[in-house]
Amino acid sequence: MRTTSAARRRLLLVTHHYYPERGAPQRRWDALTPRLIDAGVDVSVLAPPPHYPAGRLFEDRAEYQPGRLSRGRHGERIVRTTFREHSSRLRSRSLDQAVVAWSSICLGLRIFRHPSLRPDVVVGTVPGIPSMFAAWVLARATRAKFVVEMRDAWPDLIEPAGLFRAGRTTKARVLGLARTFVHRAVSRLQARADSVVTTTETFAEVLQGRGVDDVAVVRNGTSYTPDAADLASSGLAVPTSPADPTGPAPDGGPHLLRDRPLRVAYAGTVGRAQDLGTVVRAAAEMRRRGRAVDVRIVGPGAEVESLQRLAAELGAPVTFGGPVPAEEVHALYRWADTVLVSLRDWQPLEWTVPSKLYEVMASGRLVTACVAGEAAEIVASTGAGTVVLPGDAAMLADVWSGWVRDGALPEVSPAAAAWVAANADDDELGRRYVQLVDHLMEPEQHAASAGHLAAAADGTGCPTCEIKAVPEPPERAAPSIGAVRPSGESVA
Repeated sequence: MRTTSAARRRLLLVTHHYYPERGAPQRRWDALTPRLIDAGVDVSVLAPPPHYPAGRLFEDRAEYQPGRLSRGRHGERIVRTTFREHSSRLRSRSLDQAVVAWSSICLGLRIFRHPSLRPDVVVGTVPGIPSMFAAWVLARATRAKFVVEMRDAWPDLIEPAGLFRAGRTTKARVLGLARTFVHRAVSRLQARADSVVTTTETFAEVLQGRGVDDVAVVRNGTSYTPDAADLASSGLAVPTSPADPTGPAPDGGPHLLRDRPLRVAYAGTVGRAQDLGTVVRAAAEMRRRGRAVDVRIVGPGAEVESLQRLAAELGAPVTFGGPVPAEEVHALYRWADTVLVSLRDWQPLEWTVPSKLYEVMASGRLVTACVAGEAAEIVASTGAGTVVLPGDAAMLADVWSGWVRDGALPEVSPAAAAWVAANADDDELGRRYVQLVDHLMEPEQHAASAGHLAAAADGTGCPTCEIKAVPEPPERAAPSIGAVRPSGESVA
């Protein structure tokens, strides 16, 4: 067995998404990488050239050529793989992921079996699913520890997401068999991994219930820090001038709606899982009731065009825009009375927490949370906003109509931003990942505690590596809750 010292711990990340792309997976590792490096971990990355979400190469640069080794902005070693241009269709994107995974295996075997680069830990992060299979091959070939990082509740999302949907035709039967195979293969890799990393307590418990013993919880983080203008427009300081057309309402800040529509913002991925059709229908219902609302949806995704058609068909007061640069997110949130966080009514999504939720909570804005499960519990218990049952357009319209009728918004508790600072801080999350690497590199110190990561996930923690689960949010009532679905209730 190879010995290692803290100075030569080597981690190889196999991923389909990496900087300079933008998105939650990219942001996660852009935050973790410098903290791992600062702790003495040598980080290498196998990733395709930046081509998300358009499916085409951002720009033709030398360091993006397949097999080219370059240094990332944090000093990490990056090897770019081959990729396949793709459309927004599932089949096209899946083929791209398969091509990237195969290229990762070929390049990884050629480059990272060299003694000077051989990793101690290989991390395969999902999405996409093929990346975890490529990581498993490379971990076995290099005799490294294998870590599966599940950002979402795979393989459980395969069926509700309609992947490999079965039917009566021969093609449909083949797809049904493929779905079963992928489900079993992902579950088997999770069980055989040296450790599985999840981003939520709930999914960690689900995996532990299936016999996956080594589970660590490292949440997604956020770097969002409210500026002076954010604090002013949130009612915690002097409101902006009434002459400012994008500022809050006069004579009382954002808590009094005066002679203008309720402003609702959504910034993020516009896909099937976000169920923004419910939001469009709720906005149309508001107009039917004579309640003024202005909904702005900004971001990329496969559902943008269909939502635009739906809004036009229903006459909904909804406008759409492309991705908002990070520096403009503050302005969008200041414009909004409430910021949407939305997920579809699928049971596996009750085990996830959108990374966008932490950003909105940190901003101090009122959250309209169309979510269930752990995400709903966090919003309700910290007083971050109002929870509405996913998929219930009438309930969402009722909640918004009530605010317009009353001319007031619910107060946001300072506990919401405080919870994010305590539980989604990048420095703390980086420390947890370093502890995970240390734990994997020193198995003899943990031989008597095979379930120490499981203990960390349930809050008791491991006394040796100090890996601790993110604490549950405090039990307290939210100031305004439309409805909260119990986390264990089935949505099937």
